[in-house]
Amino acid sequence: MNSDFDKLVVNARTVFDASASKPLRDAWAELSLVEIRADLVKRFGAAGIGEAETDARFLLAHVLAPASYAEAVADPALCSWQQINWLAELAWERVHRKPMSQILGTQPFWTLELDVSEDVLTPRADTETLVEAVLDARSQTTARVLDIGVGSGAILLALLSERKAWQGVGVDVSEAALDIAAKNARRCGLDERAEFLQASWGRGLPAGAFDILVSNPPYIRSDVMKTLNPEVRDFEPHLALDGGVDGLDAYRAILDEARNLVKPGGLVAFEIGYDQGEAVSGLLQAHGLSGIALIQDLAGHDRVVLGALS
Repeated sequence: MNSDFDKLVVNARTVFDASASKPLRDAWAELSLVEIRADLVKRFGAAGIGEAETDARFLLAHVLAPASYAEAVADPALCSWQQINWLAELAWERVHRKPMSQILGTQPFWTLELDVSEDVLTPRADTETLVEAVLDARSQTTARVLDIGVGSGAILLALLSERKAWQGVGVDVSEAALDIAAKNARRCGLDERAEFLQASWGRGLPAGAFDILVSNPPYIRSDVMKTLNPEVRDFEPHLALDGGVDGLDAYRAILDEARNLVKPGGLVAFEIGYDQGEAVSGLLQAHGLSGIALIQDLAGHDRVVLGALS
């Protein structure tokens, strides 16, 4: 614990308990389900949540299942006071900007549904650009993939789900993240082709064992961390976000290991920040990679840099 900012993050992560949601439970005591939904949307909007309607819909669907919202409105017997209490607890967390993915415990990515927790980054649609770029660049029948900083396993598992003969290894320094990744591999039926190991930047892994190296490393500049939205700043692991003074520390560390880990001709592919295309491309060039390409995401932002080891 090195700063007041760190203390603030810890407090934000531990503030929630069942009693904290009492104001919501009291406010909803005499309301219909339709009125509760309207109040929920209003509270989310007041908390600065941009997708207030969507988040309210997801929470209601989660709490009311297997009944739908429409069914519960038509038949109040389908919505118990226990469910309203549960909704109040979850809504209280969301009002305080806990990410929906952590509240619900899952997040869709590619064609998969993945478990998430506070120990891993929530998989984001932008990262699907990296998956697509690797699939477009490598169509070989067999390959061994190394995912450095595997987190939830999203990138590695998405690749293995598309290439049925590929195998992969995911490494992370976080034991808790590795547990989530292994759980997701089992959930997706990919555990026989995926292995997860604790390591720092791939150090100690066998030389020349991989055809493809992928990574979505920490790339946020340290001075930018405090400006991130609360869902990221206060609830996601800083270890997976903070890329050092210039945001490039992880790229340097991984590229220092890449030539030892990846076979000649093998592919190295990174997710990058929107303003890091030139800098990361330069690092790949400095490490002797060829065929360097910069790929944009659907919003037109630079998102992936890749190249081949000569």
